[in-house]
Amino acid sequence: MAFEGLSEKLNNVFKKLRSRGKLSENDVKEAMREVRLALLEADVSYKVVKDFVAKVTERAVGEDVLASLTPAQMVIKIVNEELCSLMGNSNARINLASKPPTVIMMCGLQGSGKTTHSAKLAKLLKKEGHRPLLAACDIYRPAAINQLQVVGEKAQVKVFEMGQISPVIIAKQALRYAKDYGHDIVILDTAGRLHIDTELMNELKEIKAETNPSEIMLVVDAMTGQDAVNVAKAFDDAIGITSVLMSKLDSDTRGGAALSVLAVTGKPIKYVGMGEKLDDFEQFHPERMASRILGMGDMLTLIEKAENVMTKNDAEKLTKKLKENKFDMDDLLDQLKQIKKLGSVKSIISMLPGIGDKLKDADIDERQFNRVEAIITSMTKAERAKPSIINPSRKRRIAKGSGTKVEDVNRLIKQFEQMQQVMKQFTGSKGKMMQRKARKQLAGMNFDKLAGKGGGNLPPIA
Repeated sequence: MAFEGLSEKLNNVFKKLRSRGKLSENDVKEAMREVRLALLEADVSYKVVKDFVAKVTERAVGEDVLASLTPAQMVIKIVNEELCSLMGNSNARINLASKPPTVIMMCGLQGSGKTTHSAKLAKLLKKEGHRPLLAACDIYRPAAINQLQVVGEKAQVKVFEMGQISPVIIAKQALRYAKDYGHDIVILDTAGRLHIDTELMNELKEIKAETNPSEIMLVVDAMTGQDAVNVAKAFDDAIGITSVLMSKLDSDTRGGAALSVLAVTGKPIKYVGMGEKLDDFEQFHPERMASRILGMGDMLTLIEKAENVMTKNDAEKLTKKLKENKFDMDDLLDQLKQIKKLGSVKSIISMLPGIGDKLKDADIDERQFNRVEAIITSMTKAERAKPSIINPSRKRRIAKGSGTKVEDVNRLIKQFEQMQQVMKQFTGSKGKMMQRKARKQLAGMNFDKLAGKGGGNLPPIA
């Protein structure tokens, strides 16, 4: 995850501050020197770092902070507020046209992930109740049109294409098609280049003149560091971008571009790509990103992801099964699949306040889910409904079918039986107190397993 190194360094700085109790002006200035180095190492623009540290220092050495009972916490609060200010205090939304369709022109250099993220954006907008149309305006890159059709089909969004003709004509016709067939948003996937050139900019200017886009969104690759900010500035100077979409923010990158874009270009980051799947995409929330950077987690984003994965109807069905003590292996399999949709275990843990920092170095085997899935899917329907019928010969068959050992099957069955015992407490007469106890036990079992603690986790696959 981007900012992992920055987050670790900042947390080390804050630990030192907390350990000192009362702070002097020199303590704060020394801490700010370390913050400055951490930001520069994260590839944040030098000018941005200089201004940021100056603002934080000015506020942190004030009498109210140094004389407070918890000066270290006050300094952290100031850093958090200034980080939010650096990335934009409010969540920037798509500029929707007063008269549909809204035209969103996607632009960027080749390799930034523009085509895939056009489909990701279309899928997200569709979930929000819009009827987006993807238009294939990249006629130069081999298989670009085909790629857009593939990702468009996955996103269940219509793709408009006219083959290898003028991109300006394609854009105009896509707009006409949208009006005729009731699409309220048109996303133009324009051509990228390996570098910024006059030909590319002239083509974008022509498309802009003909379609009058409400949003010109630049897709930049977070892995390119400060070069991403330079690209954003060059595109803004040439065609006037309105926002930035940052791709590959899940990568092991320093991530400084995300902290520099707004300050350097004045244009907000509106969306970020967090993985390869179409659902690994989210609106950019400055306050939530600041919280992640400072190791405070991001429960709101995790809740939103969970709501997208599990519908209200699914939740009600699960609650009913739990109350009636009818939770079986099929239900466990469904829950595992839904957890996988939320993202990697490490990304989920990183969003949990107070837990992510403690488990960041834990040896988490992501293949645990696949192994448990393999064991459950190797069972018959009757065995999944009633695991108690699984005798030694059945266990050997299940182990062979799932590519695991009999001990692994035994362990899963034992853990499931323990879960069922906990579930029974939901139907007891002690009400809410028992429910809280059950939730704590389940949470403890899950985290011990994920972190590789205790004897509950399955052995890693060779």
